[in-house]
Amino acid sequence: MIVETGHYALVLAFALALVQGTIPLWGSLAGDRALMAVAAPASIMQFLLTALSFGALTYAYVVSDFSLVNVVENSHSLKPLVYKISGVWGNHEGSMLLWVLILALFGALVALRARRMPDDLAASVLAVQAWISGAFLLFILLTSNPFARIATPPMEGRDLNPILQDPGLAIHPPLLYLGYVGFSITFSFAAAALINGRIDAQWARWVRPWTLIAWMFLTIGIAMGSYWAYYTLGWGGFWFWDPVENASLMPWLAGTALLHSALVMEKRDALKVWTIFLAILAFSLSLLGTFLVRSGVLTSVHSFASDPRRGVFILAILVFFIGGSLALFALRASTLKQGGIFAPVSREGALVLNNLLLTSSCATVFIGTLYPLALEALTDAKISVGPPFFNFTVGLLFLPIFLFMPLGQMLAWKRGRLLGAAQRLTFAVAIALVAGLFLAAANGEPAGAAALAGLAMFVIVGAFVDVAGRVTGGGFSLALMARRAAGLPLSAYGTALAHAGMGLTLFGIAATGWGVERVISMRAGDTAALGPFTVTLDDLSQRQGPNYRETVGAMTLRSDGVEIGRVNPSRKFYTSRQMTTTDAGLKTISLGQVHIVMPEQNPDGSVDVRMYWKPYVALIWLGALLMFLGGGVSLADRRLRIGVAKRAQPRVRGPAPLPAE
Repeated sequence: MIVETGHYALVLAFALALVQGTIPLWGSLAGDRALMAVAAPASIMQFLLTALSFGALTYAYVVSDFSLVNVVENSHSLKPLVYKISGVWGNHEGSMLLWVLILALFGALVALRARRMPDDLAASVLAVQAWISGAFLLFILLTSNPFARIATPPMEGRDLNPILQDPGLAIHPPLLYLGYVGFSITFSFAAAALINGRIDAQWARWVRPWTLIAWMFLTIGIAMGSYWAYYTLGWGGFWFWDPVENASLMPWLAGTALLHSALVMEKRDALKVWTIFLAILAFSLSLLGTFLVRSGVLTSVHSFASDPRRGVFILAILVFFIGGSLALFALRASTLKQGGIFAPVSREGALVLNNLLLTSSCATVFIGTLYPLALEALTDAKISVGPPFFNFTVGLLFLPIFLFMPLGQMLAWKRGRLLGAAQRLTFAVAIALVAGLFLAAANGEPAGAAALAGLAMFVIVGAFVDVAGRVTGGGFSLALMARRAAGLPLSAYGTALAHAGMGLTLFGIAATGWGVERVISMRAGDTAALGPFTVTLDDLSQRQGPNYRETVGAMTLRSDGVEIGRVNPSRKFYTSRQMTTTDAGLKTISLGQVHIVMPEQNPDGSVDVRMYWKPYVALIWLGALLMFLGGGVSLADRRLRIGVAKRAQPRVRGPAPLPAE
């Protein structure tokens, strides 16, 4: 009965999405407040119905209800509870249900703040969001029903894909979807602005917090996915330029450009066309990523489905929303008035340059990802575009971004002085040079790693120069500096933290050039050198897990003969799926990591071991966490806080009323 309730709730949510998508939009165009008022309660109810449906599917997984096809194909009664729950979205049908749940969540959040927005804008935003939700709800009901029953339920399920039986599945997809789907709200704001003709600084003020939320979650979602691949797939890398990795990177690049463009529009009422276009582009690229994962046009460890019918349906959704929004954009673009004028050398000019480089990087990744697919479809010729192409092209485009990032912060709005801004960065340049020379002397080749690490230090230190200058600008009195620091807007600190996070990530990437890799066959008692350490294989033991058998290697890590830790790589064999996976053994040492994998076990009792020493590699993900934190600090700023209450106007007291006669 619970399963049927979940299915019925999904049908009701679709019907409600149709109501929400038509009546408030009609009211917005006709100026009817009663019709516009339908949007908010409909959005909240749609979220509650979708949550009920998602809860019903989760219940089926927890109790191992093998009368559902979805549960049979992706679960097992002996699977740990955490993997039963995360397994809900570890498949195509469940992940799409999570997608529409987050769509409905963002709609409900906007609805809760709708009373603080202009009525016509709120109604149009929620109507567009409802059309997106309705399209994906229809997709689920027609092609991907997670509540489909099986005639004769089996006694046991086929189990979840072993690669997905990891805590990363519980963290990475929800965070990534919050970013992906979060850009649907910016898309809805853009479409609503084009429909109503309301494109001004006030609109930018409303859309920027939602852009920031989506960017934050997409940033941390990509980072957690990178770390998951790093310790699970056993190849020792953090980014492979896999097509689906690229599909998540493209909306991040567009979203980063949108975040900066919306800032210029809010501050200077400029870049209106650019901001609207980026809002459409960011969500369009999210839809493209969904199409790539679900359509079967590519093979990837991230792919969920390979059903062409589903691919055609999502392609139709993609064409409808992208094509419709771009057509509306083309009709309205000529009516957008030019905003504030600014000189090329200014804060606005630096942000425009930043956006051009980001969108160029996005276009490069787009072409490199889709060109091989298009070429094969048209000519049957197969080519491979891999890491060398992306590292070279995207790397060249990002170098000036990192160079100009601190410089842009120093420039004044409207008109700035390039020489004056550069002089304020003298300390950051000095730190970068000293750090680069020190790292080159300490680590040797390659010299490029030291140069990139020096650039990273320039970004990190430069991120705080503006804040430091504003705090110490009136003198070095501690009391005065404390007052100035407390008076700075939180967005200034958030920007500094986010930019410093980019620098930390760059430093971690640069340091991979000093890494050490060894592939060796070892027996119990053997010792091998790994950079500044030695690794001893003490023992191999067998363990029985709830739904797998495991071979664990006990290894001791030493430095100059002194034990500094133990590492336990393992191999797991899942009986239901007849699949073997590897779990890397990790030991973090001063922000670096020893990373050991046992990919093969030989008949003679030895094991093939792949070992890595990666200095400072943890900075890659710590930088992403700092970017997320910076976004959160900015979001807490009163000027960016969603739905912040208006300041109460002081009451003017008049004379006391005369007594009644």
